[in-house]
Amino acid sequence: MLLLVALVMVCTCTVVAAEEAENTSHKPPLHYSSLALPQHHIPYFLHSNKRVARLCREDPLCPFKDALLDVSSCWGYEKNCAPENRFGYPVCTKIDSGWASSVEAAQELFWKQADFGYVMERLSEMKTLCKATNPGDSSLKCSSHTRFCRATNLYLDLRNPRRGHERYKEDFLQEGEIGGRCSLNSRALAAEGEHKSPLQSWYAELQAYTELDFNPTDEEHCDIIIEKPTVFMKLDAGVNMYHHFCDFVNLYISQHINNSFSRDINILMWDTSFNGYGDLFSETWKAFSDYDIIHLKTFDTKRVCFKDSVFSLLPRMRYGLFYNTPLISDCYSEGMFRAFSQHVLYRLSVPQDGPMEGRIRVTLLARSTDYRKILNQQELINALKTVPLLEVRVVDYKYKDVPFLEQLSITHSSDIFIGIHGAGLTHLLFLPDWAVIFELYNCQDESCYRDLARLRGIRYVTWQKRDKVLPEDKGHHPTLGDHPKFTNYSFDVEEFMRLVLEAADYVLHHPKWQPLPSRDELESLTQPSRPTQPSRPTQPSRPTQTKVYLSSDNKEKSNGLGKLRVPATIFLVREQYMCYTYTPYNKFIFLLHAATGGCRNDRLFTF
Repeated sequence: MLLLVALVMVCTCTVVAAEEAENTSHKPPLHYSSLALPQHHIPYFLHSNKRVARLCREDPLCPFKDALLDVSSCWGYEKNCAPENRFGYPVCTKIDSGWASSVEAAQELFWKQADFGYVMERLSEMKTLCKATNPGDSSLKCSSHTRFCRATNLYLDLRNPRRGHERYKEDFLQEGEIGGRCSLNSRALAAEGEHKSPLQSWYAELQAYTELDFNPTDEEHCDIIIEKPTVFMKLDAGVNMYHHFCDFVNLYISQHINNSFSRDINILMWDTSFNGYGDLFSETWKAFSDYDIIHLKTFDTKRVCFKDSVFSLLPRMRYGLFYNTPLISDCYSEGMFRAFSQHVLYRLSVPQDGPMEGRIRVTLLARSTDYRKILNQQELINALKTVPLLEVRVVDYKYKDVPFLEQLSITHSSDIFIGIHGAGLTHLLFLPDWAVIFELYNCQDESCYRDLARLRGIRYVTWQKRDKVLPEDKGHHPTLGDHPKFTNYSFDVEEFMRLVLEAADYVLHHPKWQPLPSRDELESLTQPSRPTQPSRPTQPSRPTQTKVYLSSDNKEKSNGLGKLRVPATIFLVREQYMCYTYTPYNKFIFLLHAATGGCRNDRLFTF
């Protein structure tokens, strides 16, 4: 009997030990941490990646079990994706008869112009230009005008590079120097050359694509074989945030077209010159690749073969995003550009401190350039500081003084971002959803940042009263003569404060502005509610206004009347009231005490 008990104990221990060993040795079928997507994006990713979803469902250790419960969320470009389940959908406040006949038509058009419908359009254009005949052969597929392409087993012969001073030399490659073993439809390829231009299409690089009679992945034909997926890019100006982020946005859109967000990829910069590339925003590449950018000239004198490659969308395509994009008016979206912002902020681990109870964080972007400086900047700052609600910060985003990730952190923790027209306003992409971008003066370039704000889905404000902005002179463009972007400006303080207080009221009434300790906007996306339309009001409410009178002896009175009656405007801002007035002699901003119903001057500031 004792022997039987002992045997049972031994067997039980053996089984338990075996089970523990089995659990210990369990290896997940995927490296889940490598996805590195905001938690809110996971259900959308799983919807588009059925294999990953299946593996996660079968794996007891998969951390995305909650995301699997959301079976309806979709980016919008997938088949059978209902409009109400899309990541976002445009809001249109008016009908632009030149573009659409109804609000619904306007929304659909904007969605295709500047939201995930743009991805759907590019996917629908994809056609095979070089078809694989046998397993292991090459292939080439492109969207219209060769703006986006996928290639497998691509051969590139750089043994005799024709380098010069041009960054994007159109005859850099000759026949036989780029190609693959596949059946080439040369007529179809030639038909895609209408948009041939350095930053508008890949036709100049692919026009010499040749049908080869050998397998490019054979070692005898390649000096280097690149196994890792590679993205080819032609870049805009790396020293200008507006232009360079056209590169990053189009890379993100290309990832959606390719249905892959892996950072285990090479990014290869196509440049046919001898020159280097100045990049003031190089930290951003870490959101897309774990490796340093490769320059094409790295492979000079070599034959290089790429197992899997993508030719990314380009920054200055006709009807592309977001440089000079023609958009239907009176529409905005909280879709693709918002997803881009969340994606980059998450992968770069950019924190957000706020919102803050009882404080609106105002960031004023100063300029140390020769032109478009705010001549009375200190006067505007002093005015802002008289309002207790406003926490004011002045920044000058010099890359040598403020690292780019620190810039993003400041921007992402701003409720109102103010700056005169310039590339620094591209930071609006990374403002929180409830924020306001205040382009102090657009220098007669009205659509640039207004449209970028519409793409991102945030509130845009700019100066309206031309008689209350004073240019230093007519401006001095080097070749064009008088030009509003080549001078400096002074601004009427009263009008400035009126616009800022309206922006503050918008922020405080935004449904997503909910002050919590150490709250991060990205963290709030873990259990999202998905409205069919963005939650912000389509017609932002203006501050409640009324008229009061201030006494000339500066003493508070119950009825606010005195010998000299000075009209003032009261702005109702949540539980606080702003009292704002102007006289021919002085300008005042101070706090209205709701308990007494009158304006006091104990927080008085005089300009």
